[in-house]
Amino acid sequence: MRLLRKLRAVIGIAIQQLRHDRGRTVLAVLGICLAVLSMTLLGSVGLGVIETGEEKFDASGRDLWITGGPVQLAPGSVGGFENTVYDAHEISRDIEQREDVKTAVPMAFQTVYVSANGSEFDTLIGTGAPARGGSVQITEGEPFSARDTHYAGGAYNGSMTYEVVISPQTAEQYDVGVNDTLYIGGSIRGAERNEFRVVGISPTFSQFLGTPTVVTHLSELQELTGTTSNDQATMITVDVSDDASIAEVEAELQETYPEYDVRTNREQLQATLERQAVLIAAGGSLVVLAAIAGIALTTNLLLSLVYQQRRTLAALRAQGAAASTLVGVIGTQAILLGLVGGVLGAVVTIPAINVLNIVAETVVGFEDVVSIQPWILLGGIAIALGIGIVGALVAGWRVSRLSPLEQLG
Repeated sequence: MRLLRKLRAVIGIAIQQLRHDRGRTVLAVLGICLAVLSMTLLGSVGLGVIETGEEKFDASGRDLWITGGPVQLAPGSVGGFENTVYDAHEISRDIEQREDVKTAVPMAFQTVYVSANGSEFDTLIGTGAPARGGSVQITEGEPFSARDTHYAGGAYNGSMTYEVVISPQTAEQYDVGVNDTLYIGGSIRGAERNEFRVVGISPTFSQFLGTPTVVTHLSELQELTGTTSNDQATMITVDVSDDASIAEVEAELQETYPEYDVRTNREQLQATLERQAVLIAAGGSLVVLAAIAGIALTTNLLLSLVYQQRRTLAALRAQGAAASTLVGVIGTQAILLGLVGGVLGAVVTIPAINVLNIVAETVVGFEDVVSIQPWILLGGIAIALGIGIVGALVAGWRVSRLSPLEQLG
């Protein structure tokens, strides 16, 4: 009972002192809240990006991705991108002839000029891919009516279909639908001469890329952007047979094509994230700096309180109050500050994440990029308590060194 009464008295004194200096208390709580908020938001963004990436790769219906490295910008070139897979049609055909492979599909991404009236042009991402088969969702209209006839076995002299499948965002942007036309080209002059008919609307590629898209046959996109000489593509996607081992097929293809990177869905996502190492490191640094700032602010407040109350604390010590009691008062203040700041930070995190998701959807086109996870919120509160404990240790050490003779002399 004595210990309980002592604990109750320590908590009461601590709360009274925090209420007495409300300005400093509010400042400390806000500082810890911001530290927790920055950590929970950055953690939620990182987790959300990984989850979104995994969902997009899994939804693609592909097992393996063959690339020639990251897509490089090619300033001054038509299309603006330097795709790094060469002889894409031939390689895809050879891979597709394997018994353990269902399909091998070459795909290319390039910037193209698009207009609904032939006079006002915007730049969109053009995708060269066969908008046919079960992996492409057509919500309106039909897929391409024929295969890629323009390729003509590598001669690129077959007839062009001039068919295009567009994303819902593109349809809304230009107020067009099935059987309407769009002018598309690798340059404005070229686009003025190329009128494509919209045969279908599909969200598949826009969901994967996070931007409005126009989809044509690969050879037709290559023709528009001047990449037919090397048969360039961004990647080749491979769908492995149901009874085959993805790992074994990956190893065999990597041995056959050592100049390219063959990856599974997860490996391709990891490679994508590795290219953002600087950004990830910057985010991690912000988390560390936020924690340090919270510790520094809380510790500074507690040391300030100790300094302001040094004569009072010294008098209590001279009257027989145990040093542990005084340290307990300061420590309780720190833990209360950390707990309140942590809970407030976790509560504010939820609406902040909702706002970030709205902004992310508007800017990059992906929904629910920032993920809300209870363990991240609980982790933020735990870190806030850690900040309070560190502040309590430093302030408690300062209190234990107070000399009643020096302060009251």
